[in-house]
Amino acid sequence: MPRYPPKFCQHAVALVCEGRQVKRTATDLGIHEVTSHFWLRQDDIHHGGRPGNSTQETGELRAARHQTQKIAQDLLILKRASKQLEEEERVGPKG
Repeated sequence: MPRYPPKFCQHAVALVCEGRQVKRTATDLGIHEVTSHFWLRQDDIHHGGRPGNSTQETGELRAARHQTQKIAQDLLILKRASKQLEEEERVGPKG
């Protein structure tokens, strides 16, 4: 899915808010009608007209999930290393 500049998205939303039809605006701008509806829904969320996560919140959540996953992987590595070191200590010096 292509990424559009934020100003382009805002322009499309502004045209529809001025009274233009969504389908016509999408066709004129060369985007899919569903994309226009998504942008309008996000605009509603940003302005408090609809419940949901803003674009910024979604990005923050994505980053937090990624960080949590990385920490979980690091913890698993440390647990495995600790277990291996424990097993090595149990073996006496004469093996």
